[in-house]
Formats: sequence, structure tokens, C-alpha cells
Amino acid sequence: MFIVIIRTFTLYFIVIFIMRIMGKRSISQFEPYELAITLMISEVAALPMQDMRIPILHGIVPIITLGFFQAMLALIQLKFKRVRFILNGKPSIVIRNGVIDAKELKDLRFSIDDLMEEIRLMGYLNVEDIQIAILEISGQLSVFPKSSKAPLEREDLKIKKSEDSIPITLIMDRKICHESLKVLNKDENWLLNKLYEKDIKSYKDVFLAILNSSGNLYIQLANK
Repeated sequence: MFIVIIRTFTLYFIVIFIMRIMGKRSISQFEPYELAITLMISEVAALPMQDMRIPILHGIVPIITLGFFQAMLALIQLKFKRVRFILNGKPSIVIRNGVIDAKELKDLRFSIDDLMEEIRLMGYLNVEDIQIAILEISGQLSVFPKSSKAPLEREDLKIKKSEDSIPITLIMDRKICHESLKVLNKDENWLLNKLYEKDIKSYKDVFLAILNSSGNLYIQLANK
């Protein structure tokens, strides 16, 4: 019995150590590949605790291997955007200007009932009050109401304001996001000119550049 307790505590602390390496996100925020690795770790850890005939190293080695494999994938994703899309997919816009995108819901295998439930849980009753709703890669729904239906309603204050747009990432980790430029119908020269106006000589000096919802360019230099 004492050996069982020792094996259990050993495996428990190793799993805790590996989960710390994987980061501080909750299970609901895990990417698909992270959830798969977590389930595999739990299964591998349970076997040596249930069956004393299995050497404890047969549990420890796979757990550590899976943990470092996840850490390597996380680093690769930071450097290569295409790998991130392959492993995690892309966020999907399911409501645009108060209209549900039925085709997108079908592709995502996400029912209208599920969508309406998520909207109600976030405090919205009418689809037409929503400017943009995005189904994130984690499975969570991000909802942005129309300006007139924001928590502090501008209608009550007699303030008119145009609808905000979605922030668009133009540079990420010293790399130009050409797909974002296509969405804006802009080219690389336009972006370089914008950087030059802010006394930035090269896009490689930029860690992050975002065209925010107000149409202003937010820039964070790589050395900050």
C-alpha cells in the first residue's frame, strides 16, 4: 500500500510540473492539440497507478515527452503562422451586422440554438443588436454589440457615432500579415509608408502593428 501512495504522489507532482510548462490557461481555453495532449497525459498517468505491474518509468517518460512536445509546438506556433492555422484553425464570424451567417454555422457544425443560447448568456436578446459575433478557436463566442446598444447607450446621450470595425493585425512578430492587407485593399508599400510617417525605417523593427477599431494604427516596437 505504501508503494502505491509513493507512486501516486510521484506521478501527481510530475503531471503538475508538466501542466505548469504548458502554461496558465484553463481547460476551456485549450487549443485542440493542447486538449489532446492533456487527455493523453491523464491516461498515461493513470495506468501505473492502477496496475502495479507497470513500471513507474513507463508512465513518467511518456508524460515528460508529451509535455515537452507541447512546449515545442507552442514555440513553433509563435514563429510560423501557417502552423498555428493548421493546428488550431481560424476564428469564424457567425454574425455580421445583425445577420447570422448560416453557411458558416453549417461549416462549423454549430447549431442556431447553440448560438442563441450563447448570445443570451452574454446578456443579449436580439440578434439585430449585435454588430459582430466571432466564434473563437477555443470554442468561446465573442460578441460586439452595435454602438447604440453598448452598455452605455449613446442614443440616450444623443451622441452619434459610426460603427466600429474589427481590429486588423498588420504586423506580427516582425512579419507582415499580407492577408490582412488584402482585406484592407492595401499593399506593402502603403504599410511601409505608414511606418515611415512614425519614423520607423523597417517593419522588422515592429513587434506588433494593429489597425484598431477606430482606424488608428497601434504600433509596439520589437525592443519594447
